[in-house]
Amino acid sequence: MPKHLIKRFAPDHDSIRSHRHLRMFGTLLHNPNLWHMNRRSVSGAFAVGLFWAFIPIPFQMIAAAATAIPARVNLPISVALVWITNPLTIPPIFYCSYLVGTWVLHTPPLPGHFQMSIEWFTNSMSMIWLPLYLGSLICALSAAFIGYFGMRLLWRLHIIQHIKIRRLKRQQRQGS
Repeated sequence: MPKHLIKRFAPDHDSIRSHRHLRMFGTLLHNPNLWHMNRRSVSGAFAVGLFWAFIPIPFQMIAAAATAIPARVNLPISVALVWITNPLTIPPIFYCSYLVGTWVLHTPPLPGHFQMSIEWFTNSMSMIWLPLYLGSLICALSAAFIGYFGMRLLWRLHIIQHIKIRRLKRQQRQGS
């Protein structure tokens, strides 16, 4: 699997253990299962990270870590994936989640135009919270499902390709 690629971009153990918001987990972060890179751990981490990335709450990294630790999935990947929702992607992701929520609830979207301001958000929150959170939950579950099974499929395809290459090299050595 792109294990080497994942390792290259994943934060190291020490930086996560020393992160000021994750220190509350203390010695739980020393569990070696949280750092393993295998099919189960990585696919579970994708599910956890993608789920929390789509939930509009503050401190998504802490929620991802709090879920990854008891689930014993790769902690760095879980925490890193919540950054899919960053200052550039938050507006379109949460607006799409809001639209999914309005579609499921069969309610029209809020009339008027969206403004990226705290004032607009606080004034509109009483009207948008239910479609936003319902749509976010649906998108989060969908992303977690796709991330989990997509990563398992990619991992399996990589293993199959690796076995084929090894088999071909073995046949070439025997034929020479």
